[in-house]
Parts: sequence; C-alpha cells; structure tokens
Amino acid sequence: MSAPVQCPTHPDVHLIEDHRAGDLVCPQCGLVVGDRLVDVGTEWRSFSNERSSNDPSRVGAPENPLLSGGDLSTTMAIGFGASDSDNSLANAQRKSMNNTDRQMTQAMGVIRDMSARINLPKNIEDNAARIFKDVLDSKALRGKNNEAQAAACLYIACRKDGVPRTFKEICAVSHVSKKEIGRCFKLIIKSLETNLEQITSADFMSRFCANLGLANSIQSAATRIAKRAVDMDLVAGRSPISIAAAAIYLASQASSDKRTAKDIGDIAGAAEVTIKQTYKLLLPKASELFPEDYRFVTPIDQLPTS
Repeated sequence: MSAPVQCPTHPDVHLIEDHRAGDLVCPQCGLVVGDRLVDVGTEWRSFSNERSSNDPSRVGAPENPLLSGGDLSTTMAIGFGASDSDNSLANAQRKSMNNTDRQMTQAMGVIRDMSARINLPKNIEDNAARIFKDVLDSKALRGKNNEAQAAACLYIACRKDGVPRTFKEICAVSHVSKKEIGRCFKLIIKSLETNLEQITSADFMSRFCANLGLANSIQSAATRIAKRAVDMDLVAGRSPISIAAAAIYLASQASSDKRTAKDIGDIAGAAEVTIKQTYKLLLPKASELFPEDYRFVTPIDQLPTS
C-alpha cells in the first residue's frame, strides 16, 4: 500500500489539483506536493456552440463492428480555407479505404438521415445497417444503387421491428424512386432468405389515426371494420394500406369528426380514388362491420355513397 500524498507541514489540509500544470499544491503554504499527475477523469470534451454541461461529445467515434477496422482509424475533416496539401491528404485517405467500407460508411449516413427524418429509433437504424452489411457480404446486389439498397434495408428493419412504414414513406425521405427501392427489397429478401411477417391494416391504424387527430373510439371502430372486411373477403386484392384508409374514412364519416378521403390519403400515402373505391366495397356491409356499441352521429343509411 502506498502512503497517502499530503503536505509534510499541513497534513490535514485538502490538497488542490492544478490541472493545467499537472501539480498537486498545498493551499496553505503553496508547496507542490506532487507533479506530472495523470488526469484520470473522463475524456468528454464539448465543442457545442451552446454552453451546456450535458453535451458529452467524445474525442473520437465509438467502435463500429460493421467496418473492417472497427472504425478506430482517424478521419481527416477538411474545412473551409484548407490548403491544397490538406485536400490532397483527405482525398488520398478516402481512396485508401476499401470499397466495402466506403459503401458501408455511405449507407450508414443515408440510413441515419432517413431515420431522423421519419423519427425512427436508434435500434431500427442499427438493424438496417446490419442488414445492409449482410447484403454487402452476399454480393447479391452488386452494381445496384447504394441509396436504394439502404432505403430497402431500412424498410425491412421497420417490418422486422413491428413498426412498418410504407414504401411511399421511405421513398419520401430518399432520393430514389419507389420502383427502385421495391426492386432492391425483392432482391434482398431473396438473397438473404429473410422471412417477414405479413403486413395487416392494424399495423398502420394507430399511426394514421393519431396523425389525423382522431379519437380512440374512431380508431377502434376502424380497426374492427378493417378486420371484419378481410374476414368476410370484401376487399380481396386490396393492399392493407388501402383497407386501413377506407376503414378510417367509413368510421369517421359515421362520427362527428369527419375526415375527407383526400385528408386520409395524404397521411396514409394512398390515392383518394383508391380509398373511395375500397370504401364502396365496405359500404353495403357497413351494418355488419361496425362494432355493436358504436355511437353513430350519421346513420349508416345517410353515409355518403362515394
């Protein structure tokens, strides 16, 4: 056991650390009791414009197992006014990265940006990046657009985590077409032999109703309408999104809080005409679709026919 460090003249005084000089000083007599001290505190440093103690910006990025070097290498960040030699060094560094790491880094950036724009949690973002890594290792989509692959991986990650998003929602936050994302999605499912649970209208109902500001009673009725319509085989060939949108339209029209097919279509990403066509399939059986205790404001026989 090493002896405690203390001032020989004032042993009971609490010593002060001079972090800049690395010295341990006695506040009574000024004696430097210890020097060349090592700071064993955390390595957090804040480079934020806001003076906040709650900004633990790390000195470097955390280890990333998806990259070949674990992302423990140093990356040159060239800012405005950099010299030609600095730019040349940065370009040389980017060129020195292997193609897989370069694609992986780009895809992680795309997935991160898309996730932020549609408020997806970090675990889904990480799952999408792992799926992309598996796709890269399989080489099944070599030559395909990198961003389309990343978007398809994010779509799959949402499905796997039980919070599905529509192709239109993913397409809206990317720079590639819905057709291209769909093509990559099919190739990924085939190459990775991934099984996804089938999407139902109930997967979208709570989110659509919340975004429309509808009450829980309307959401419950719409969920029941959609489920009964599928069970009764009234909407064969219709997508779960179209069924959910039409069920919401029917339930809202029978309530005091009515929504137009266009309003619902803007939230659900479905065409107004598609919603109305599906609604016409539901209307003849409306009395069997609504919950028995539903409080009608507009009776079924007075609901719009289109």
